[in-house]
Amino acid sequence: MTSKFNCITFILLILAVSFNSCKSSSAKEKTGYVLDAENYKHHVDYFNGMEDENIAKAIPNDSSWAWMKTNIPLFDCPQDNFEEMYYFRWWSLRKHITDTPQGYAITEFLVDRSYADKYNLIACALGHHIYEFRWVHNPEFIEQNVHLWFRGNEGKKLEKLLKFSSWTADALYNRYLVNKDETYLLDMFPDLVDEYGQWEEEKGREDGLFWQFDVRDGMEESLSGGRRVKNARPTINSYMYANAKALSTMASMKGDANQEAYFEAKADTIKKLVETKLWNSDHSFFETLTEKDTSSQVREAIGFIPWYFNLPSENKGFEIAWEQVKDEEGFLSPYGLTTAERRSPRFRSHGTGTCEWDGAVWPFASSQTLTAMANVLNNYSQDVVSSEDYFKQMNLYVESQYHRGRPYIGEYLDETTGYWLMGDRERSRYYNHSTFNDLMITGLVGLRPRADEKIEVNPLIPQDKWDWFCLDNVLYHGNIITILWDKTGEKYNKGKGFKIFRNGKEIASSDKLEKLISE
Repeated sequence: MTSKFNCITFILLILAVSFNSCKSSSAKEKTGYVLDAENYKHHVDYFNGMEDENIAKAIPNDSSWAWMKTNIPLFDCPQDNFEEMYYFRWWSLRKHITDTPQGYAITEFLVDRSYADKYNLIACALGHHIYEFRWVHNPEFIEQNVHLWFRGNEGKKLEKLLKFSSWTADALYNRYLVNKDETYLLDMFPDLVDEYGQWEEEKGREDGLFWQFDVRDGMEESLSGGRRVKNARPTINSYMYANAKALSTMASMKGDANQEAYFEAKADTIKKLVETKLWNSDHSFFETLTEKDTSSQVREAIGFIPWYFNLPSENKGFEIAWEQVKDEEGFLSPYGLTTAERRSPRFRSHGTGTCEWDGAVWPFASSQTLTAMANVLNNYSQDVVSSEDYFKQMNLYVESQYHRGRPYIGEYLDETTGYWLMGDRERSRYYNHSTFNDLMITGLVGLRPRADEKIEVNPLIPQDKWDWFCLDNVLYHGNIITILWDKTGEKYNKGKGFKIFRNGKEIASSDKLEKLISE
């Protein structure tokens, strides 16, 4: 009797354990097709433990993991700092989502700034915000933020929207290439056309170029200009070229041939002027044109921005400029890409503490240059820079984003020590003024957004650098995309090699890390 009872008890115990195991397994949210989100929660637990949260907005720290698990692509790789920084930048980006009576807003600083518009909004990094948020699954955050900027003043744009140079039309079109939401994009078209016209009225020159104060480019105290100097800078001219190209494409989508041709002509004019008037053949670099129509005679990181928008013509020798990212007398430094060439006698000559762009490393500029560099590697036939150069710069970018041994993103840093030049100032913490995860997705892993339904991936990770990596849960054209490299096939159990999956189904593969385009 006792033996029989023990046997039954044992069987019931086994069944209970089995049931609880199945229940636990079914309750566990995998999120991706290959990666399990729960395997990355420890990063967020660590980030939350780094601080006593003193400023909480729409999504406080205790809700950060739930938001990330719902909204972001997952990333896995063998280099710990890359993986940690990937999740940190999503965690810090989320801090800037602000719930307002007019919808979500995305801030640049967590602390209030006197020169901001309502809800502490600043337009300087709006393009960066759109590029980064295009990979967030819920579109409401960035869409409502853009609507607030353009229609939040009784149906009109906010007063300070044009306080800073803008590539918003371009950014919104590139967001469309990810989510294919034509309705939203074309609804914004009239607002963007109006914005372009206002820029022409306020900053257009007689020759067709645009001028800007360096401070209104968000780049105070530069070597080429000044806070009150009306120079024709590579920044605003590249932005306006890109905006014209985007507006021309949007007009084509609307079936408006007149506006399509109008904005295409605008873009062509700016392109020719940038190539002829801003290119300094003596320095082999795009440089600022002064008020006197002479070159500023100094290389600055803004000279790489034309490639952010694929502006320079191919096979005309412009790519030689990229030699400077490999030159220690140019822009290469121990903690990343400097904002002015290190050989200049005026390099780091403006002091510290007043937002100097005289050579210190700014993530705003680093992310622009790295986006441009990825375009050069993808869209230009050249032998000046390679994927090894790109990976090296991304590695420096990752290493620079630490302070006191912990992940950190601030305003700007010393190029040789890595010290953040605003130190521990509250205003500088979590500065939302650059991209990182867009670079990881479109540059390093290499998912290249495009208008058709083919999926193009061109990784800029050197062949023998990592034995495995995976980007999963990427919402792209309404599907979930997975991209993985598994040298042995034993890490993810999906077979050896480089593979692309759409909704869990393999659609392209190769034995090596190389460009893939699905049929």
